Amino acid sequence: MSNTFGKLLTLTTYGESHGPAIGGVLCGMPAGVTVDRPLLDSWMAARRPGQSALTTARREEDTVEILSGVLHGVTTGTPIGLLIRNTDQHSSDYGELEHTYRPGHADYTYQAKYGIRDWRGGGRASARETAVRVAAGAIAYGWLRTLGVTIEARRLSPTDEQIKAARADGDSIGGIVECVATGVPAGWGEPVFGKLQATLAAAMMSIPAAKGFEYGMGFAGADRRGSEVIDSWVPDPADPRGMRTAANNSGGIQGGISNGEPIVMRVAFKPTATLLRDVETCNDRGEAVTLHARGRHDPCVAVRAVPVVAAMAALTLADAALLSRAQF
Repeated sequence: MSNTFGKLLTLTTYGESHGPAIGGVLCGMPAGVTVDRPLLDSWMAARRPGQSALTTARREEDTVEILSGVLHGVTTGTPIGLLIRNTDQHSSDYGELEHTYRPGHADYTYQAKYGIRDWRGGGRASARETAVRVAAGAIAYGWLRTLGVTIEARRLSPTDEQIKAARADGDSIGGIVECVATGVPAGWGEPVFGKLQATLAAAMMSIPAAKGFEYGMGFAGADRRGSEVIDSWVPDPADPRGMRTAANNSGGIQGGISNGEPIVMRVAFKPTATLLRDVETCNDRGEAVTLHARGRHDPCVAVRAVPVVAAMAALTLADAALLSRAQF
């Protein structure tokens, strides 16, 4: 499996949804960076399940144990070990899935690839794994902020009312999360195969249920004329560069390299694959069966995906910063 993200700043994660714990090892963080524990805890809280009617009822404290690489709250330059214990697993809710494939889920493909799968809560394919990404991303963001970079993510859709209506029907609904990184200096990104938008896209599309990525004007520019969307440079004495783009249709990236404008990206998430209603599917003998899933599931992935998107942006940009430094 491919369980490591990044080139110079790498995160390797481990664990399953219903195992004793999940965790990761973050390598490459510069020494001397203060770990902002309140920031880390706030990001974990934003992703934590069981907080409202918009999320799964599973309750996990998601307390992050830092096992190594940090001394008195400051990074030492050595690998940072992260551990998050699982405390509220109801594996019995998933017994029927041992031999049944949920439509639209990773059940069949994991079985086809490995010949075995952890059917308890989706195992490694569960979004539970993203808690580790949030912890690591918060640490990376702490360093980025010392470089003047800020990252903000928010849910664009759907509305709370739409999510509640879908849940009441035993259904689910998709959504879009937008993320904006400001203060990124010009020059980050490694063309041609390591273009900044390419690494950001790979990061975002690795998030469970992510189905689409765009930056800047994105798909909206596909049916426009060049004269309508060209990103003209205009003088701006207040800007350290002496100029800025008039509209930032490029989303802060040109030629695969950051241009100093805010990096604006959006991630589309599909509706949660597990529905709390009858669905037709097949079992591992190829027989048609009717599945009525049990367990605790998010009616909309986009709600708790907001800090995950921010975390993956932070990990990607921190890696890009290190790669940029390595060139000189």
